[in-house]
Amino acid sequence: MNWSLFFDLTVSGLTLGSVYALIALGYSMVYGILKLLNFAHGDVYMIGAFLGYFALQGLGGPGKANVTAWFAVSLMFLASMLGCGILGVVIERFAYRPLRNAPRIAPLISALGVSFFLQNSALLLFGASFRDYGTFELIGGKTYQVGKNLFFSVPQLLTFVSSIALMVVLTLLVARTRIGKAMRATSFDREAAAMMGIDVDRVISATFFIGSALAGAAGVMFGLVFGQIYHFMGFLAGLKGFTAAVIGGIGSIPGAMLGGFVVGLTESYATGYLPQGSTFQNLYVFSLLIVVMLVRPSGLLGRADIKKV
Repeated sequence: MNWSLFFDLTVSGLTLGSVYALIALGYSMVYGILKLLNFAHGDVYMIGAFLGYFALQGLGGPGKANVTAWFAVSLMFLASMLGCGILGVVIERFAYRPLRNAPRIAPLISALGVSFFLQNSALLLFGASFRDYGTFELIGGKTYQVGKNLFFSVPQLLTFVSSIALMVVLTLLVARTRIGKAMRATSFDREAAAMMGIDVDRVISATFFIGSALAGAAGVMFGLVFGQIYHFMGFLAGLKGFTAAVIGGIGSIPGAMLGGFVVGLTESYATGYLPQGSTFQNLYVFSLLIVVMLVRPSGLLGRADIKKV
């Protein structure tokens, strides 16, 4: 067995899976609260990638800023997460809140409309050309080696560690803070939570802010690892983030992370090992979704919905 290839594919899969996992967390949070599939979420991730890019350009560009590389990267994450969080709140306020009591198909159509709006707005404002993050000039191209066969770069390590850290912070926020308890109460029974004095609108806005901020972080991570971003990058990434959420168990935070890593590793291993994997990697990923739905409809870590009577 070619262990060098195996470890290369594993590192690539975990890196890509980290991006999908952060997108999946946003899907899971919104679905857990509203039972809404926010198909505009992938395009929020795309906007986050552009916000990080323009934050870097505002400092002078890669290799030209009069600040340290890590300060520049931190500012990119801050600008992207804050901007996407505000965008998520705006989307919820004007696209979803007026339809909260409408038939379930209405907010779904609204989500698709917001997705197309964001895509075409990005095309109009930023153009169709690819934008280069300039990761080599920003961070450098240093590669670390562990043992004889395991190699990883700084952006790959940053992406993996940051995604784990964000998941841990989100888990603690949901489990141990007042807003987290309000989220869990609203998810379980929105009407009962409102009668107990919980500001449901505030909780839902906070959920959209957090989920969209995570998508913004994922957009910056993608730009740092893969170098280039473009206006249509959110469509397929959003679908795979949704796939990760469903595979892991939509509504479950650990499930979203697990699903993201499963999708990322599947895509990576398919590219390296399966026939024409680089061409049909998406086929293998979505085939895995079908298999999981047939075997375990609630997802790997999900639980079946309790039917209220």
